[in-house]
Parts: sequence; C-alpha cells; structure tokens
Amino acid sequence: MTDKRNHYRIMLEQAKALFENENNALANLSNASALINQTLPNTVFSGFYLYNGEELILGPFQGGVSCVRIALGKGVCGESAQKRETLTVDDVTKHANYISCDAATKSEIVLPMVKNNKLIGVLDLDSSLVADYDAIDREYLEKFIAILLEKTEFNFEMFGVDK
Repeated sequence: MTDKRNHYRIMLEQAKALFENENNALANLSNASALINQTLPNTVFSGFYLYNGEELILGPFQGGVSCVRIALGKGVCGESAQKRETLTVDDVTKHANYISCDAATKSEIVLPMVKNNKLIGVLDLDSSLVADYDAIDREYLEKFIAILLEKTEFNFEMFGVDK
C-alpha cells in the first residue's frame, strides 16, 4: 500500500506543476486524464464527463471509444454527479445501474467535480481488475480533483457544454 501512496504523492506533485501556470480547462483536463492513465497501470479509461446543465457530455479522456452522453442518475457517472459524491464499484457486472461502454472494464471509481457549489462534471476511472479501487484511491483522487478545480477556469460556452 505504501507503494500506491508514493505513486499518488508523485502524481499530486506532477499535477501541481502541470496546472501551476495553466488555467485552460481543455488543456488541464487533457493532461489530467493522461497523468492518471500513466500513474494507474490497470486503467482502461481515465476521463471526464462535463455537465452542461442537463446531462454529462464526454470530455477529454484516455482509453477506448466511450459513451458520449449520460443522463443524471444513470450509470455510475450519472449517479455520482446527481448525488455529488464519490462512488466506487468493485465489480461492474454486479452493479444494477452500470452502463457498459467497454467490456474490458471490471471496476470503476467516479468522483464529482464541484466548484463554487456548481457541478462541473465527473472524473471517471475504469480498471481492468475487479475491486481495483479502495480508500487510498479515493483519498488521493479527491485531492487530485481539488488541485485541478482550484487551478482551472471552467468556461465551455464555445463547446456547448456550459449554458
């Protein structure tokens, strides 16, 4: 477990450096998904779904082709966004509200992104292993999201994502 914590500590330091002098949302979300993908070896999808006031829309990610639009409350992403809480699913085949986008996904963690009490979207991570995410992942990924939210200006009007 210490090794996992060390990987996350390094990732947080890299995130601080990446976002220190850049506040563009598209750039930061793109680098964030790449950084997570490089840090977590079992990742088959690391990406963002952005809230447009009505639904979640696929944003920057690393991985295979994915679902594009997700309604609030639907799937793990929609459920996390609606509840505004981190959700961990140890085995996606046993989760009643799971939306299958990639058969390689065995477990998932989704973290809501809320800034100034406004839902921005969610960070969605899928793993090729069952029960790959635990309290350590949650702790460090929530810290990662906090850094990202603090350093990033979210204005997606030109992309039709922010109304």
